[in-house]
Order: sequence, then C-alpha cells, then structure tokens
Amino acid sequence: QRVEIAFELRRALQQQELRVHYQPVHELATSRLIGVEALVRWEHPTRGLVSPAEFIPIAERTGLIAQVDAWVMDQACRQMCQWQQAGVALSFVAVNVSSRLFARRELYDQVAQVLHDTGLDPGCLELEVTESAVMEDPEVALEQMHRLRELGVRLAIDDFGTGYSSLLRLKRLPVQKLKIDQGFVAGLPWDEDDVAIVRVIIALAHSMGMQVHAEGIEQREQAAFLLGQACELGQGYWFGRPVAAAQLDWGRAPVIA
Repeated sequence: QRVEIAFELRRALQQQELRVHYQPVHELATSRLIGVEALVRWEHPTRGLVSPAEFIPIAERTGLIAQVDAWVMDQACRQMCQWQQAGVALSFVAVNVSSRLFARRELYDQVAQVLHDTGLDPGCLELEVTESAVMEDPEVALEQMHRLRELGVRLAIDDFGTGYSSLLRLKRLPVQKLKIDQGFVAGLPWDEDDVAIVRVIIALAHSMGMQVHAEGIEQREQAAFLLGQACELGQGYWFGRPVAAAQLDWGRAPVIA
C-alpha cells in the first residue's frame, strides 16, 4: 500500500491533484483574523480527499516531501500576494517545513527562489519547524535558521513541548514564536497537568521574547484560559477549519471573554 501511495503521489504532483487549504489564525485579545496556516490536501480522483496523515509520512520516506513542500510554499506565497492585492490585511501565511527538508542545506535556496518568483515580502512568510527537527541536529538547525532569518522570513517552532529541548540551544535560535501542541490544549482548563505545562510554555516563551500560538482550540473555555495567560494567537476548529482560499471567512471570530 505504501508503494502504491508513493507511485500515486508522484502522479498527483504531475497531475496537480494536491490542494492547499488555509486555517485561520486569530489574535486572542481582539478576535481579529491575523494570519493563516497553509495545509496540504490530496484530492485523489477515485478515493476523494486523502488524509495528510496517510501520505505525508510516505512522502518523507521516499524523498517526495521536498517537492510537496516546495509546491505548497509556492502556492501559499502566490495566494498571499493575491490577498494583498485585493486589500486583505493579513500579517503572515505559515508553511510547514518537513524535518527531512530542514536538515538539507538547500532549504535556504528554495525559500529565496520562491520569494523571488512570487515577489512576496519575506516578513509575510512564516516557516514552521517541529521541535524534534530542530533538536535532531541543533548545530545544522542553528545555521539554517540564521540564514533564513537573513532572508527576513519569520520562524516558529511547531508542536512545542512534545520533543526534547535543550533550553541552552533554544535560547540561541532566532525564533519569533513557539506553538503549543494541541495535545496540551485539549485538556484546558480542567486538566491540572495541561494547565501547568501550558503556563510554563507561555512563561518560557515570553521570557525569551517570543510570541505564543496555541493550536487545536475547539472550545471557548480553552480560548478564554489561553487569553487569560497572555497567549497571543490561536487556531483550531472553534475559530475555523482549514478551507480553500475562496471559502475563508474574513469576519471576526466569536468573542472569547
């Protein structure tokens, strides 16, 4: 089945079966839509929408992830330019960078090329790298991140709290944002362990001058707790599901407080 999916994924890239959906990111204090995260979807001709959980690991194992990531980044940057030309005020579009691609030194060239081709202001592109990818080879990560920051792009550590971080290394990274993994958000505000962990992550991030962005917010109570802890940004089904660009709701989210 993995071999079959890998073969079909190669075809999907050629036949333009991949789609980019965008999930809204809101500023918790104002409920204002401030950015979007670009998420890849596969519209299979016979199987319908294939879950990223099914094809992304195979893309990483086969090396196809480099092509998938490059395509998503290009599409997201072009879409951001279209929104800006239409007068839509968004601060950033966030794109995930796979751990395999992050470990390869051509990432800088790829990002620089996409920015050149699309003409997008680098400050409007945010690259999300998982904590485990950063800590896998910290010296390579540090070099990569400093080079990317020289381009002017924003950097975020995704799924923070799920990997093993060296705080000594973390403070050296030129990162603007920590993203709290949805696994910790799910139990808020009732689970004492989740409450304690989230409070520590927010305090840690703020002490290092970073923004905090919570994922997986599905209830008003979760959003209210995070707002009360001075978490700046949030995304999740309570704000909106990932949708095609044309289906994004540009209105304000429900009031949290």
